[in-house]
Amino acid sequence: MRTTRIIISLIASLAFAFFSYGQESKSIAGQINLRNFKPVSVFKLDEHHPEQAKYRCVDIHSHPFIQDAEGIRAWVETLEKNNVGKVIILTYACGEEFDRLYDLYTGISDKFELWCGLDMRNFGQSDFAQKAVAELERCYKKGAKGVGELGDKGLGEAYCLRSVTGKLTPTAHINDSRFDALLEKCAELGMPVSIHIGDPIWMYEPIDEHNDGLMNAADWNIDTSAPGILDLYETANTLEDACVKHPQTMFIACHLLNLIHDYGYLSGVLDRHSNLYLDNSARYAETSATPRATKAFYEKYSDRIFFGTDNDPNDEMYDLQWRILETQDEHFYGEYAYHWPMNGLGLSDRTLRKVYRDNYKKILRYQNRKK
Repeated sequence: MRTTRIIISLIASLAFAFFSYGQESKSIAGQINLRNFKPVSVFKLDEHHPEQAKYRCVDIHSHPFIQDAEGIRAWVETLEKNNVGKVIILTYACGEEFDRLYDLYTGISDKFELWCGLDMRNFGQSDFAQKAVAELERCYKKGAKGVGELGDKGLGEAYCLRSVTGKLTPTAHINDSRFDALLEKCAELGMPVSIHIGDPIWMYEPIDEHNDGLMNAADWNIDTSAPGILDLYETANTLEDACVKHPQTMFIACHLLNLIHDYGYLSGVLDRHSNLYLDNSARYAETSATPRATKAFYEKYSDRIFFGTDNDPNDEMYDLQWRILETQDEHFYGEYAYHWPMNGLGLSDRTLRKVYRDNYKKILRYQNRKK
């Protein structure tokens, strides 16, 4: 009997110990701040880090991240090391600021092609279109090869105006008649239009335990209660409307039109508008979460996607581009990861050649079509 009681007591003690251990673990997990959650993959998998792009490539989406001659020369060296032949600098700028940036970059290297912004300084005034068209033509004569980056996250084109005022100010959507003369002039001059529409779907959803992209959504969430704001699909519809109104204008939707959660819908958008293209910039972490669906989309629409980065031009950033696009590595983290692991897409050579370089020839043909 005494032996039985001892055994029961021992079992109870062990059970309590295991229970207490489990409760302690749960308590520790509950105390970890999500912003500090930086997991390290436990999977013992082969890693592949291509030293440079497999094919000579053109980056059609970057910005004047560097503002001094020495830094720009160092950027040129980084580009050569990574097999990047040309970078399009989307300046947002017009007037003296565009001229300054144009002289700075092109005075150092022919690797840089600069695009201007729209002159939004007179927006809302009766002579807005007339003055904006005149400034667009002036920038074109200076050397601007395209327009961008425009940006509408639901309250209208605001990126170019921000470059002047320093703040995002609601204006009008790209299908507004006040932009018609500008978009027609872009077509006449052979200037493609780069435009940022919306943001990833997580930014529109409640910041709660159900948000699949919680941490980046918390940083970049969009106030959907703002008066007059359009949601992601409604904002995308304004670009579709502009594509219909201006069939001779070449539009490039940045960041895969921010519809990477809905490739079926995005496919329909491309099928409806032959003058619309995409760039893949700054959506590597997001798209790598669904490698099979993303690869299928790239392969199907390989003629419509341009390569872009939209991030600080350092070796770590470029390494991540080549690793995601070219390899089939799985479950890895990196500087531009969010709270999910990334996976390589393993795109075919045919698709890589098109996205990296061959599709850029379409931009060149458009720029030179009437010269």
